Amino acid sequence: MSYLVISEEDQNFGHTKNAAADFYRANKVPEELECALAEAFFQNPEDVNGYLANYFAKLSPAPLISRLNGKEVYDSRGQRSVEAEVYCIACNKEERTASATISSHLGLTTNIEEREQHVMIAVQWITEPLNKMLEKHNPCDQAEVDRKLSEFLMARDLEEKEIRNKEKEESLSACEPEVELASSPLEKKKEKRPDKKKKGNVSEKPFCPAEPPEPVLPGCLAIGSVSLAVAKTGAQITGTPLYKYIRGLKNTVDKSTFHMPVPLVTLLSCGKTSTGKLKLLEEVILIPKVGDQLKQIITMAMQLQQEMMKIVNTSAKSGTTQAILRDSGVMPVSFDRPEQALDLITEACSNLELELGVEIHLAVNCAAPNLMDYTKEKYEIATGVFKSADDLVAMYTTLIGKYAAVVALIDPFRKEDVDQWEKLSTSVGDACLLLSDMTFKPQVPPLPGVKGRLLKHINEITVSELIHITGNEQGSLVLGTVCNEACSDDSLSDIAVGLGMDYIKVGGLRCGERMSKYNRLLSIEQELTQHGILDYQLHCPPWLPAPYVASCTLCAVWRCMQVSMNRVTKENHPPPLFIERVQVETVEE
Repeated sequence: MSYLVISEEDQNFGHTKNAAADFYRANKVPEELECALAEAFFQNPEDVNGYLANYFAKLSPAPLISRLNGKEVYDSRGQRSVEAEVYCIACNKEERTASATISSHLGLTTNIEEREQHVMIAVQWITEPLNKMLEKHNPCDQAEVDRKLSEFLMARDLEEKEIRNKEKEESLSACEPEVELASSPLEKKKEKRPDKKKKGNVSEKPFCPAEPPEPVLPGCLAIGSVSLAVAKTGAQITGTPLYKYIRGLKNTVDKSTFHMPVPLVTLLSCGKTSTGKLKLLEEVILIPKVGDQLKQIITMAMQLQQEMMKIVNTSAKSGTTQAILRDSGVMPVSFDRPEQALDLITEACSNLELELGVEIHLAVNCAAPNLMDYTKEKYEIATGVFKSADDLVAMYTTLIGKYAAVVALIDPFRKEDVDQWEKLSTSVGDACLLLSDMTFKPQVPPLPGVKGRLLKHINEITVSELIHITGNEQGSLVLGTVCNEACSDDSLSDIAVGLGMDYIKVGGLRCGERMSKYNRLLSIEQELTQHGILDYQLHCPPWLPAPYVASCTLCAVWRCMQVSMNRVTKENHPPPLFIERVQVETVEE
């Protein structure tokens, strides 16, 4: 009798073979491989291996966040900022899927050392606690990611407040032993002076001091940056553009069509940094017609700027410096009165045969909160020229009455001058829209008379918060940029389209950080046009009553434009009670 002797090596190979067969059967590899080979045979692709790779890639589990990385970068002004990077494991390979940098707004009093501290803490947050918190999390679950980020921020904010309160208590306890000196007779006389003033003028309302600036939590840049980076990661994983991905996060009824936000292009600057005496007009902004294509708007704005530069250089005396565009894409002009800047635009429009107040309109960013002289309790609208809040009401009313093309004022007063906001709104009526900057307090109700607000994506604002704000806001919303934008991040354009914003304020037509956003808007517009899902129409909620103007986004500015056109053309065509869907051809007519 003969026996078959199996070597140990063959036995091990047999065990390995059986284990491999069990492993592949458990993961259904033979069935999937049979289906893949059958499909590849019938499809007959040129790249068979690529076809099979794509087939099995679809069977791979959804990528999860493997880690976060934070690093220091520089913004468009050369200041330190934070970039958040998201890494995911897909097909057993870790790759950097997306990164994001949002604008930082740390206040005017922040020095270099404080900014560096903000950035260092933000990098530390991203690399350590946020990294551990979001590890193995689904990047497509934006709501859950933003919820965790907000909870983390609230916990850090409470810790910071406890530290500040403890330091305050310690400083007060250290001052308790000190004996308060008796007031001198001269100080007592000074204390009695306000009483005499009150007796002389009882009806005069006392000057309202400035509210303390909103504290910015060190490291808060990490929250907004990580939220946007995760949203970009989700868009990449699902294979959709960021604007479509953000639209999918909104609970909108109609997700089949998109409309492009109207870009507001800055033309002139007569603010505090200009060489002239005038400080009031921080920005004079072009508002194009709704329905104009972006290329038309950019071309028109460039022609208008060139014509204004030609007028200024022609009228300038020999030997003086000629007008040039700043890096911000805005032409700084040296004027003494607001009328001079508006007259310059009027003359340029006349030379180009553009009917100001009909074809194009203007908005003025007054930036009045930065002009308050608290020693004099008045606004310094020009060098050595001071006006009270009531004086500004009269001045704005006269200016809007003279220049019908001005249909919007941004920050004409401080937020503390509540009465003047209401007075100006009553005075100008439907001829002009008042907007306020809601950068630091997006959840606070608007000021009286304000029918629109300027929103900026900065610091700790998450993508979910942007969706919530734009969904609940009852007035016009303008998504704007800040001076220290990221150099190459054009996500703001996708955010504006995805959120369904009606207006986007990017700035002047110059420099990479702004032109990248305009170019991205051009790409989105072309893509939507090619797919036939670009909606050129104006929409108003059908449930709005006749006086809807105060609560509808595009309609408020449209109504101001209608009033302006009626004043310019001297026609009395009353605006309709609602705007029906208007095609591009109708708008152009």
